[in-house]
Amino acid sequence: MKIHLTSVFVDDQARAEHFYTEILGFVKKHDVPLGEEARWLTVVAPDDPDGTELLLEPAGHPAVKPYRDALVKDGIPLAQFAVPDVEAEYERLQALGVRFTQEPLAMGPVTTAVFDDTCGNLIQIAAQPR
Repeated sequence: MKIHLTSVFVDDQARAEHFYTEILGFVKKHDVPLGEEARWLTVVAPDDPDGTELLLEPAGHPAVKPYRDALVKDGIPLAQFAVPDVEAEYERLQALGVRFTQEPLAMGPVTTAVFDDTCGNLIQIAAQPR
Protein backbone atom coordinates (compact mmCIF):
# COMPACT_ATOMS: atom_id res chain seq x y z
CA MET A 1 0.00 0.00 0.00
CA LYS A 2 1.18 3.54 -0.72
CA ILE A 3 -0.27 7.03 -0.72
CA HIS A 4 -1.50 7.90 -4.21
CA LEU A 5 -3.48 11.07 -3.54
CA THR A 6 -3.93 13.49 -0.68
CA SER A 7 -5.66 16.84 -0.58
CA VAL A 8 -5.70 20.33 0.82
CA PHE A 9 -8.93 22.30 0.99
CA VAL A 10 -8.67 25.61 -0.85
CA ASP A 11 -10.90 28.69 -0.85
CA ASP A 12 -10.33 29.42 -4.54
CA GLN A 13 -9.05 26.82 -7.00
CA ALA A 14 -7.73 29.38 -9.50
CA ARG A 15 -5.72 31.16 -6.80
CA ALA A 16 -4.54 27.78 -5.47
CA GLU A 17 -3.48 26.66 -8.95
CA HIS A 18 -1.40 29.83 -9.35
CA PHE A 19 0.17 29.55 -5.89
CA TYR A 20 0.95 25.84 -6.01
CA THR A 21 2.33 25.91 -9.57
CA GLU A 22 3.79 29.39 -10.13
CA ILE A 23 5.06 30.02 -6.59
CA LEU A 24 5.73 26.60 -5.06
CA GLY A 25 6.75 24.99 -8.35
CA PHE A 26 4.44 21.99 -8.54
CA VAL A 27 3.18 20.86 -11.96
CA LYS A 28 -0.49 20.50 -12.85
CA LYS A 29 -1.37 16.85 -13.47
CA HIS A 30 -5.18 16.78 -13.80
CA ASP A 31 -7.69 19.56 -14.41
CA VAL A 32 -11.16 18.10 -14.97
CA PRO A 33 -14.31 20.25 -14.69
CA LEU A 34 -16.83 18.99 -12.12
CA GLY A 35 -20.02 20.92 -12.70
CA GLU A 36 -20.08 24.66 -13.10
CA GLU A 37 -17.58 25.73 -10.44
CA ALA A 38 -15.44 22.87 -9.13
CA ARG A 39 -12.56 21.04 -10.80
CA TRP A 40 -10.64 17.85 -10.09
CA LEU A 41 -7.36 19.76 -9.92
CA THR A 42 -4.20 17.94 -8.91
CA VAL A 43 -0.53 18.87 -8.85
CA VAL A 44 2.63 16.79 -8.53
CA ALA A 45 6.30 17.37 -7.87
CA PRO A 46 8.08 18.27 -11.12
CA ASP A 47 10.72 15.58 -10.57
CA ASP A 48 8.10 12.89 -9.81
CA PRO A 49 5.22 13.28 -12.31
CA ASP A 50 3.86 9.83 -11.51
CA GLY A 51 4.23 10.27 -7.75
CA THR A 52 1.75 11.32 -5.09
CA GLU A 53 -0.83 13.81 -6.33
CA LEU A 54 -2.04 16.75 -4.27
CA LEU A 55 -5.71 17.53 -4.87
CA LEU A 56 -6.55 21.25 -4.57
CA GLU A 57 -10.01 20.51 -3.26
CA PRO A 58 -12.78 23.12 -2.95
CA ALA A 59 -13.43 24.00 0.69
CA GLY A 60 -17.22 23.96 0.34
CA HIS A 61 -18.12 21.35 2.96
CA PRO A 62 -19.49 22.99 6.16
CA ALA A 63 -16.95 21.17 8.37
CA VAL A 64 -13.95 22.60 6.51
CA LYS A 65 -14.07 26.23 7.70
CA PRO A 66 -14.18 25.57 11.46
CA TYR A 67 -11.54 22.85 11.11
CA ARG A 68 -9.11 25.03 9.13
CA ASP A 69 -9.82 28.12 11.24
CA ALA A 70 -8.92 26.17 14.39
CA LEU A 71 -5.70 24.86 12.84
CA VAL A 72 -4.63 28.32 11.65
CA LYS A 73 -5.52 29.92 15.01
CA ASP A 74 -3.31 27.39 16.77
CA GLY A 75 -0.54 27.66 14.15
CA ILE A 76 -0.87 24.03 13.08
CA PRO A 77 0.07 23.21 9.48
CA LEU A 78 -2.45 21.25 7.42
CA ALA A 79 0.27 19.54 5.37
CA GLN A 80 4.04 19.15 5.20
CA PHE A 81 6.23 19.21 2.11
CA ALA A 82 9.80 17.94 1.97
CA VAL A 83 12.51 20.25 0.66
CA PRO A 84 16.26 19.66 0.42
CA ASP A 85 17.15 22.91 2.22
CA VAL A 86 14.58 24.76 4.36
CA GLU A 87 16.64 27.95 4.65
CA ALA A 88 17.13 28.19 0.86
CA GLU A 89 13.44 27.50 0.19
CA TYR A 90 12.46 30.04 2.84
CA GLU A 91 14.59 32.69 1.11
CA ARG A 92 13.23 31.78 -2.34
CA LEU A 93 9.60 31.87 -1.23
CA GLN A 94 10.01 35.05 0.81
CA ALA A 95 11.45 36.76 -2.27
CA LEU A 96 8.24 35.76 -4.10
CA GLY A 97 6.10 37.39 -1.39
CA VAL A 98 5.10 34.27 0.56
CA ARG A 99 4.16 35.06 4.18
CA PHE A 100 5.74 32.80 6.77
CA THR A 101 4.24 32.24 10.21
CA GLN A 102 7.34 30.37 11.38
CA GLU A 103 10.86 31.12 10.19
CA PRO A 104 13.27 28.20 9.75
CA LEU A 105 13.66 26.43 13.07
CA ALA A 106 15.97 23.53 13.86
CA MET A 107 14.23 20.94 16.01
CA GLY A 108 16.76 18.25 16.72
CA PRO A 109 17.70 16.64 13.41
CA VAL A 110 14.89 18.34 11.45
CA THR A 111 14.53 21.95 10.28
CA THR A 112 11.06 23.31 9.54
CA ALA A 113 9.31 26.52 8.49
CA VAL A 114 5.61 27.30 8.08
CA PHE A 115 3.91 29.51 5.48
CA ASP A 116 0.41 30.67 4.53
CA ASP A 117 -0.68 29.19 1.19
CA THR A 118 -3.08 32.14 0.50
CA CYS A 119 -5.94 29.64 0.24
CA GLY A 120 -6.78 29.12 3.92
CA ASN A 121 -4.00 26.77 5.04
CA LEU A 122 -0.70 26.77 6.83
CA ILE A 123 1.86 24.52 5.15
CA GLN A 124 5.08 23.28 6.73
CA ILE A 125 8.29 22.64 4.83
CA ALA A 126 10.83 20.32 6.38
CA ALA A 127 14.26 18.91 5.65
CA GLN A 128 16.21 16.13 7.29
CA PRO A 129 19.91 16.75 7.91
CA ARG A 130 22.27 15.61 5.18
